Amino acid sequence: EHNILSLNIVSFNIWFTKSIFIGDNLKKKELELDIGDLVVYPTYGVGEIENFDSYDIDGSKQDFILINFKQDKMKLRIPKDKASSSGLRKLSNKNRLSKALDVLNEKPAIKKDMWIKRAKEYEKNINSGDPVLIAEVVRDLHKKEDSLEQQSYSERQIYLTALNRLSNEYAAVQNLEKKAAKGKLEELLNQ
Repeated sequence: EHNILSLNIVSFNIWFTKSIFIGDNLKKKELELDIGDLVVYPTYGVGEIENFDSYDIDGSKQDFILINFKQDKMKLRIPKDKASSSGLRKLSNKNRLSKALDVLNEKPAIKKDMWIKRAKEYEKNINSGDPVLIAEVVRDLHKKEDSLEQQSYSERQIYLTALNRLSNEYAAVQNLEKKAAKGKLEELLNQ
């Protein structure tokens, strides 16, 4: 019995040491951001770095990033050391955005699940901030003008949220007006 306990402690120590070592190696690289950079925060979409500031919280200095989401008339302050783990990222590159646009040309996935389950999955995909996953939501929920009456209110709201997130990032990457970007995405969907 004593040997089993020793073995478990040794196993734990090896596991714990590996976890720390592996964890340190897998840490996300800190984002290099400047004031004026456009970034994507998963739950809010595209925002602009407005400022870097520090506050004294419980006796220790904390550095923060202030992000302005002009489209929502909202500002968000997040701790700089939590930026990567919160999902904050720079805008997608043109290659990643191209993959998202390719998704819009695919046939919609027909899902037989109950709406509430699909809605949760769609919300999760939107809040992931990944343009490819957001494009899947847009593709799956898009209805042509003549079939709009078949779409429920909640389905339409999720679709519009996804379309706005995708078109905002597309506009920022392609340096277009948001309305023009949205129009181009809808044009792709209606082909």
